[in-house]
Amino acid sequence: MASLLFRARAAPRVITARHLSLTAVLRADKIPQPPKPVDDSTSALDYKRTQRTRPPPLPAMDLPRSRSAEEAVTNILYNTPPPSLQPFKKHVLNCLVQNEPGVLSRVSGILAGRGFNIDSLVVCSTEIRDLSRMCIVLSGQDGVVEQARRQLEDLVPVWAVLDYTDTRTITRELLLVKVSILGPEYLEDQLVGGPTHSPRVHSDKLTPEEKMERETVLAHNFELGAHPEAVEAELRQSISTALTPSQALRLKHQHLHSISTLASQFGGKIVDVSENSIIVELTAKTTRVEAFLGLLRPFGILEAARTGVMAMPRTPIAGTAVEDAALEDVGAVDASLLPPG
Repeated sequence: MASLLFRARAAPRVITARHLSLTAVLRADKIPQPPKPVDDSTSALDYKRTQRTRPPPLPAMDLPRSRSAEEAVTNILYNTPPPSLQPFKKHVLNCLVQNEPGVLSRVSGILAGRGFNIDSLVVCSTEIRDLSRMCIVLSGQDGVVEQARRQLEDLVPVWAVLDYTDTRTITRELLLVKVSILGPEYLEDQLVGGPTHSPRVHSDKLTPEEKMERETVLAHNFELGAHPEAVEAELRQSISTALTPSQALRLKHQHLHSISTLASQFGGKIVDVSENSIIVELTAKTTRVEAFLGLLRPFGILEAARTGVMAMPRTPIAGTAVEDAALEDVGAVDASLLPPG
């Protein structure tokens, strides 16, 4: 009898425990789960082990040349070979790395340790979640850059490093530039005016130094026979730099039209217009971006931001390689040998 009572009392507890476990399972299904873990960074190392081929020899630095006695003694004392005579040129490196923290610092640390100054560096994720792409632009000699490229490729989280220096690529750079529409005369006043870039309002009160300088000029002109009222009016006009509303509207309209025409010629567009400045967006090659900035500089550049170079190799088309080689073989044509017209 006692055993029956014990079973009757224990049954509700078992049902309750099962009900709680089922409720916990249902709640766990509704809880958002984190994404799947990223593959280990050693996966890049395994890929390089399976795909590793014998690398080609490093490019020859320089042919040996005859050295003077001073260079020979310096080499013997300090073990310093003569410097390389190879020219410095721009190199574009494309790094495919594992998408994990710390890769950027390791890549930049190796380049800094070799004395490279990175001109631009663009890092972004790719269509593969575990893969990121770095586009690095630097200047150096071919042999030194090749050594740095191989050292970067030996890093564990780096899949491959490609040198696009001698490859036909499409390079683009994004530029955002804020330009004044009041003119270069008011550029300094706009820079001091605050975040709105409105010209600083000059006060009519003069400092003691300005008063002394003004009285000195008046006395000097009075001694030369000039009219004091005319000299004072000229000084007041030179000191006051405030624009009338009509002059400000005229300047803004002229400069806005000129900058808009210039941006359309370069394929850019105006993305923001404010009271005293505009923002222009341009996506082009580095040379065109620098040329565009040079043409905007007379208007007064308040602020500029550039993303750096992004490169992607062109897809080769069948039959174009032979035509390109034939065009390269043809030398320059002398214009004096051509018929008139």
